[in-house]
Amino acid sequence: MSSEQYDIVIIGAGLSGVGAGVHFSRACPDKSITLFESRDSMGGTWDLFRYPGIRSDSDMFTLGYGFKPWLNPQGIADGSLIRNYIIEAAEENNISQKIQYSQRVTAANWHSDEQCWYLTVTDQKSNSQRTVKANFVMACTGYYNYQSGYEPEFTGRETFGGEVIHPQHWPENYDYSGKKVVIIGSGATAVTLAPAMSDKAEHVTLLQRSPSYVMSMPKVDPKLEVLREKFSAKLYYRLVRARNITMSFLMYQYCKFFPNKARNFLQSHVQEAVGPETDMKHFTPRYDPWDERVCAVTDGDMFKAIRRGDVSMVTDRIARFNEQGILLKSGEQLEADVIITATGLDLQLLGGMDLRVDGKVFDIAQKMCYRGVLLEDLPNMGFVFGYTNASWTLKADLVLKYVCRIINRMSKTGARQVVPRNTDGDPGGVPFIDLQSGYVMRAKDKMPQQGQRLPWRLYQNYVLDFLMLKFGRLNDGRLAFSKSQRSENINPTCSAETP
Repeated sequence: MSSEQYDIVIIGAGLSGVGAGVHFSRACPDKSITLFESRDSMGGTWDLFRYPGIRSDSDMFTLGYGFKPWLNPQGIADGSLIRNYIIEAAEENNISQKIQYSQRVTAANWHSDEQCWYLTVTDQKSNSQRTVKANFVMACTGYYNYQSGYEPEFTGRETFGGEVIHPQHWPENYDYSGKKVVIIGSGATAVTLAPAMSDKAEHVTLLQRSPSYVMSMPKVDPKLEVLREKFSAKLYYRLVRARNITMSFLMYQYCKFFPNKARNFLQSHVQEAVGPETDMKHFTPRYDPWDERVCAVTDGDMFKAIRRGDVSMVTDRIARFNEQGILLKSGEQLEADVIITATGLDLQLLGGMDLRVDGKVFDIAQKMCYRGVLLEDLPNMGFVFGYTNASWTLKADLVLKYVCRIINRMSKTGARQVVPRNTDGDPGGVPFIDLQSGYVMRAKDKMPQQGQRLPWRLYQNYVLDFLMLKFGRLNDGRLAFSKSQRSENINPTCSAETP
């Protein structure tokens, strides 16, 4: 029998995990809460990734928390600033002391007879394990494997005479001065690394199998700085946040409803930025805008580097690595001293834990996601998965407030268990992530499903989610609440509503 037990366990102390700690602490001040973080520091993505130029891929006025204004002028912010922002949020809200570091939740087993989770927590330094009981678990583990990134098998890799580095495992204080660098990839990481490394490298080549849509975004918007002087920090943040949410929503809808016009707009923007000497085949994707994410180019830095000749674009397939670099299918040889494999992430939900209900393996790939928050037939566990077409935290804030509503209701009614049931016979079968990116397609068999209609369907729509998660009925016929037969275990302390 485990002696260590909590009302709420949060897995992860990154952007979502710290946000969860704040929401739950404010809404349920009498609940016992802890955060298990597998690494030895908080920050999640923004502490893990340390490659040159690491920054947000969406604006901080929407990536920031709803409860903590982003005060730095940088709208597209450097990774270190985001990490400090997360730490500040944790310290200001007394979350720091609730975090247990180097503790990874490797297994979770729901016991229906006790209506609680038994969590296996593994110490990452000693490899020792202990069991922790929790009434409710909130998984804020992100969407990818923190242990390793995705790297395809490249023929002849062992023959390459230089270094091969994945951005997820960037060597500390790595010096690439005077080196010929080839970056493999076409996503946000690649378009960030290329201009960032061009200042010291002899030359940078960005090698992509197929192009992505890219768009310049200002690091500091001078128009917004004028507003900063006229309003309080809190009001300024809310105004800019509302403006950016609206613009992002309208841009996404425009791309979906008018893909040809959107494509022409994006490509004309790039053509003007890179100049007439650059072949636009490197910026002409085979898909429509927002079938994959549109990559942000901060202040047009990559376009400027291309125009200066510091960065070259190559669109081709790799035949093999060799001692000098990379031989392409076209026969062209790319000389390299260092190759950066910005080839994507290994998608993973719930931190890769061994998940069971009453000892039986729970396969999330066979279940649907309920309102983007809970999993079909899985009791007392929520998870955060942000938007693919907008900032992650916009969805995280909505999800966490919704879970607070659920916990409040459980406390008020004496319920010990909540579980979504597919009472309307939705057949499911819709992919969880509606993107065609390679890292998404590789992981589709590891992700849960969407249903054909609400509340099992996700529409990547902030306005719809805001209305559904803030005002939607909890007693909708799908959420099943049940009380404990042992009333002495009920802890009814929780405030009536999230502030």
